[in-house]
Amino acid sequence: MIKRIIFFAVIVVTLAALGFFINNYFIERSTLNLSFSLISVYIFNVIASLLIYIAVEIVISYLPNETGYLYLGLMLVKFGVFIMLYQDSIFSETGLTKPEKVSILLPILTFLLVEAIGVSKLLNNR
Repeated sequence: MIKRIIFFAVIVVTLAALGFFINNYFIERSTLNLSFSLISVYIFNVIASLLIYIAVEIVISYLPNETGYLYLGLMLVKFGVFIMLYQDSIFSETGLTKPEKVSILLPILTFLLVEAIGVSKLLNNR
């Protein structure tokens, strides 16, 4: 269990660092100013992904048949918390520019994919 969590954490942190530096490079290259902190979006997604994976890892040993429902519920909580934290940027009067939309969606979709792959492998091994 600990080995899988550490492996998942290494993958998530590596993807976050790589994604942040690539995303930040293109933002700085185009001299755009985002209405939110790009690093905070990546940090939020790293923490949320790790918490979700750890919760699924713990619960799967007690309730293996209901673990998928836990994952879906935690995904809704993750998106809800994300919207609450970034509501000023997301729902602003001026709206988001295209680079801002990409800079928000790219980490969300990347970490969603990584979580889904990690959790599906975990569920299939049980």
